Amino acid sequence: MNDPIQTTAEAAEAAAMPRAHAVHTDPDRDCAEKAPLPQGAAKRPLAEKSAAEWAYQRLILYIQHFEKQLDNEHEVAMGFVGGAPGVMRIEGMGFYDPDIVTFYGSDPAGARTQLIQHVSQLNVLLRALPKQADQAEPNRIGFRLAADLDEPAEEA
Repeated sequence: MNDPIQTTAEAAEAAAMPRAHAVHTDPDRDCAEKAPLPQGAAKRPLAEKSAAEWAYQRLILYIQHFEKQLDNEHEVAMGFVGGAPGVMRIEGMGFYDPDIVTFYGSDPAGARTQLIQHVSQLNVLLRALPKQADQAEPNRIGFRLAADLDEPAEEA
């Protein structure tokens, strides 16, 4: 198979665009890999992003997509992969260049919880938990995180 000849501009654009792919048993299944990047995530080429920033932006897409599939009685949480057992309700997320991603939240008993993860060790298991009984609506952190991608970056 021959690759098509590209202009310099086409090659630069292709290098800046991320590749994503997923295969499911149901070919019509909606998945995060098929979703377009929010404008804020697509503003800068991949080569200008740290591993932490790029992991953070992709996790936002996965969380938001997961939340779209939940009913009003459930919220997104993450299960711990390879560590202590349990789950954490995701209440916030951030990154620290060049290589740290962090999750802020609470465990099912309400204890404040934070997971700090190096991008080379990043494993995230998204889970649905019943929303907290004292809230009328479930929290949708993925949509807040995606909206933040479109805000101008703050200088440190």
